[in-house]
Amino acid sequence: MPVVVALGAFLMTLLGGWTAHRVTDRRHLVLGLAGGLMLGVVGLDLLPEALAAAGRKVFGVPAALLCFVLGFLAAHLVERLLAVRRAGHRPADGTRAPQVGLTAAAALVGHSAMDGVAIGAAFQVSTGMAAAVAIAVIAHDFADGFNTYTITDLYGNRRHRALLMLGADALAPVVGAASTLLFTLPAQFLGAYLGFFGGVLLYLATSDILPEAHHEHPARPTLACTVAGVAFVWLVVGLAS
Repeated sequence: MPVVVALGAFLMTLLGGWTAHRVTDRRHLVLGLAGGLMLGVVGLDLLPEALAAAGRKVFGVPAALLCFVLGFLAAHLVERLLAVRRAGHRPADGTRAPQVGLTAAAALVGHSAMDGVAIGAAFQVSTGMAAAVAIAVIAHDFADGFNTYTITDLYGNRRHRALLMLGADALAPVVGAASTLLFTLPAQFLGAYLGFFGGVLLYLATSDILPEAHHEHPARPTLACTVAGVAFVWLVVGLAS
């Protein structure tokens, strides 16, 4: 049953990527929505789950929040190192490093795999919990597919790479759900992972996605899309709680 439910996440991820691909003529609105979705997922979904799962503190700070900060710093460090590495031959138009986009997309694939693990783990607890988790995962995997395609494409990767990462992101929850038939993931590790990944997502949203969305485009429609993205995640979380 967990794998069957994960197939719903598979389809929603592909739908999200297809949506991102089809609206290239409104790129700034796509990016504004993507930034809002990422912000909403981090603040309203990932961090609460991470705090609840990790529990313990490290030198007075919740472990999940510590990992959140580390994730933000790690994303910043990786982007800076790649920028320095490419500084000698970077185009004058400011093209971004494709490796950063692939790294970010790979992180989203990892997150989607953990979504599948969450579905499988919930089925081990109760049917009611499984239903709630499934609703949340399937709904926000639309955002994952949307963001995976958008981030890969934003950093100058060719279309086939964006589609490849989208396919991997779609398959990841199915693989994650199937893996729960073999092992049980410790709650504290899951909390630390979610916190770290939340930091990575927040960095990408605030330092790359949203600034790009507002570059040379009307601010109000883009801002409206960002607010809509946050509101959508809030709605999903509220329905699943």
